Amino acid sequence: MVKMALWVRLEAKPGREPEVENFLRGGLTLVQQEPGTTVWFAIRLGPSTFGIFDAFEDEAGRQAHLSGQVAAALKEKASELFAQPPSIEKIDVLAAKL
Repeated sequence: MVKMALWVRLEAKPGREPEVENFLRGGLTLVQQEPGTTVWFAIRLGPSTFGIFDAFEDEAGRQAHLSGQVAAALKEKASELFAQPPSIEKIDVLAAKL
């Protein structure tokens, strides 16, 4: 059962929306290699607002993800693609249907 999650809010720089969308789509390949990441969604909330929601069974899985390739790529591209630093929130999952 998933117990922990991350919510990441991303605001694209003007004109960089297609690049952010492609970046997020490409992240799926990387996150599929993370056994501790149970759930991963890349979403678009509006014209320039994007997000990532991912969930984990335990803190070890969440920390492995935060130290993984997607997080590293996000940090590397942050100043190029995003209007502000990504907002990363650690959250607890109260109930889930997977």
